[in-house]
Amino acid sequence: MRAVLLRGAVFGGLAVFILLPLVQTFALSFMSTLPREGMVEGQWSLINYRNIAADPVLVESIANSLTYVLLNVALCIVAGLPAAYALARYRFVGDRHFLFLMMAFRVTPPVVLSLPIFILFAQVGLVNRPVGIALVHCLFNLPIAIWILESFIRAVPREFDETAFLDGHSLPGFMVKRLIPAIAPGIGVAAFFCFVFSWVEVVFARILTVTAGKPITMAINALFTFQTDIGLVMAMTVVSLIPGVGMIWFVRNHIARGFTMRA
Repeated sequence: MRAVLLRGAVFGGLAVFILLPLVQTFALSFMSTLPREGMVEGQWSLINYRNIAADPVLVESIANSLTYVLLNVALCIVAGLPAAYALARYRFVGDRHFLFLMMAFRVTPPVVLSLPIFILFAQVGLVNRPVGIALVHCLFNLPIAIWILESFIRAVPREFDETAFLDGHSLPGFMVKRLIPAIAPGIGVAAFFCFVFSWVEVVFARILTVTAGKPITMAINALFTFQTDIGLVMAMTVVSLIPGVGMIWFVRNHIARGFTMRA
């Protein structure tokens, strides 16, 4: 009984530690934290969310973030699936070393490559555009997608491929009609990690958006001034959490099945 109470106290304390900042953020987002005409400080209202909807810069930053994150996820899955299939099904000189080098590249600090990437993207006109951020995020997220998808494809028996080819499927047809449904949990796991890494990344988002195309992370950072509207900052923070929560809800079953399959 004492062990049960101790365990409950530990988990309760951990829940409070994790949830208290979120509760405070949510509560402050509905409060007026600056003096306004006809409204006292600390008054509950939707003024912060109305200010977000009325500010074209903030609205554009939300659209920019959604654009480059979704484009990054799509590029990583489309490019990573054939590469993962090749690594899982074929043998060539240096195949394992190639996978290891990709993972080693993923742990390279982004700031090391920030200057050459900025110079290159400036020359081809991709600075201040969400597409440029999506491409550079794909550069770092693609190894993760390939590594995850390769492990799931390897778990599928080779007889599954051979049966499909005997039935007359071409390789592209087999991948679309047979392989993708079979490894849907793995695609969900890869999409989730690519989404999270891209959504919270700030180094390239700051460097590649000098004057335009700023994502939501940079928009929140710009709200901190000499007289910061804390309520507006918290409202933008809540808005920034919504796509991530939606992504988790969308792939929740695939993520659970995916980690079970990998285990």
